[in-house]
Amino acid sequence: MKKKKLRSGYTTGACAAAAAKASVATLLTHQFSKTVEIPFPAGQRVVFSITAQSATEEDGKGVKSSVLKDAGDDPDVTNGAVIESTAIFAEKLLPGAEAVRIYGGRGVGTVTKKGLAIPVGEAAINPVPRQMIRDAVAEAFTDSGEVQKKVLEITVSIPQGEELALKTLNHRLGIVGGLSVLGSTGIVRPISADAWTATISAGMDV
Repeated sequence: MKKKKLRSGYTTGACAAAAAKASVATLLTHQFSKTVEIPFPAGQRVVFSITAQSATEEDGKGVKSSVLKDAGDDPDVTNGAVIESTAIFAEKLLPGAEAVRIYGGRGVGTVTKKGLAIPVGEAAINPVPRQMIRDAVAEAFTDSGEVQKKVLEITVSIPQGEELALKTLNHRLGIVGGLSVLGSTGIVRPISADAWTATISAGMDV
């Protein structure tokens, strides 16, 4: 019997970057986006559907965009989760200042132990997703023809993150309050059911 070819998907970080680009594009153009295209670390480009967009409830000055995560055929607890990125302009951008600040919102964990890629006290958004967000946001400025004059604040949220994190090993790693925003390539490579079973068996033997 011929084995079914497993379908790849996209990482939480890639989804956050796509949502961030959509939010910034709307801030700049005042037009909502149905889709956005973002660059991946290896050079490929991927189009994402934006499932929802709205002005922020607090002050109406920011924009929140959502992407539904598709992890392909990988047994990922975050498959189907809503990934949100909110963008808002802050103070004037001064020479040498950080142009884009990235924060973790509801459902994104906080690092509490040393030894991870992110310092203690920071949101558990790994370096590659952070760079993907910055690259995607930079494209939004290029596409609109606008020059960045103010600091941009991006907040990544996963509404179901705290609940989903209970199904992960985050608590053992010292990540509390939600999920990690991961991904080194932007792409989720699925593993077969046999490989998944073998992984679980190996873990039980430890």
